[in-house]
Amino acid sequence: MEAIILAGGFGIRLQHVVSGLPKPMAPVNGRPFLEYILDYLIKQSIDRCVISVGYKKESIINHFRHHYHSITINYAIEEEPLGTGGGIRNSFLSILGDRAIVMNGDSIFLVTLNNMLHAHLKKRAEVTIALREISDTGRYGRVTMNHRRRISGFEEKRSQGKPGYINTGVYIIEKKFLMGSQLTGAFSLEKDCFERCTATNRIYGYPMQGYFIDIGVPEDYERAQNDFKRFDRF
Repeated sequence: MEAIILAGGFGIRLQHVVSGLPKPMAPVNGRPFLEYILDYLIKQSIDRCVISVGYKKESIINHFRHHYHSITINYAIEEEPLGTGGGIRNSFLSILGDRAIVMNGDSIFLVTLNNMLHAHLKKRAEVTIALREISDTGRYGRVTMNHRRRISGFEEKRSQGKPGYINTGVYIIEKKFLMGSQLTGAFSLEKDCFERCTATNRIYGYPMQGYFIDIGVPEDYERAQNDFKRFDRF
C-alpha cells in the first residue's frame, strides 16, 4: 500500500510560532512533525509514499531526500498552490497502484490502516474517510452518515458545534475517483469533490476513537510537545 502526504500548505496560523518552516516541519520535541507521521506509516507497513510539497519545499526535500528508514519517498511538486484536491490529484500521477492512503502533513490519527483498508474493499468504496467522534465539532465541521456508514453530508465549521463525527484528514482513495474526474488544477477535495459527490459516489466513513491531533493552531502545537513525550516511534 502506498501513501500520499499533503505538505504543501502555508501554515498561516502557525507562522508566528514556527517562522520560515512549512507546518509538517514544525519541531516537536526536537524532531519535525513529519517524522512522526512517517514513523506511523512504517509501523502500518507502508513502504512507499509521495509527499506533496509547495511552500518552502526545500526544507522537506533536503531533510528527507528519498528515504526515511524503510520507507521510499517521492515528491509531487506544486509549482503553484493546488488546494487539497489538486495536490492529491497531482500526487496520484506518482502512485503505482490503484489506491492510496492520503493524510495531511499537519495531523495524526492513529487508525489501524489494514483494518480500514479491509472495510474499504469490503464496501467497494471509492473513498473511505477516517472519522472520530468528539463532543464539539465546531472547529472541524461535522460529518453525517447512514446506518451503512455511507457518508450523507458535511456540515460547515462554526464557533460552537454539537457532538458528532469529524473528518480527520485520513482517507483511502481509489485512483480512478480523482484521475477520472473533470476537476483539474486547483480545487478543494472537501468542498469541490466530497460535498458534491455524496449522492452519486461510494464515499464511506470509518469511525475510530484513536489518538488524534492537528497542530494547525498554536495551542494544539504546544499540546503535541507534551503528548509526544509518551511516544518514541508510532
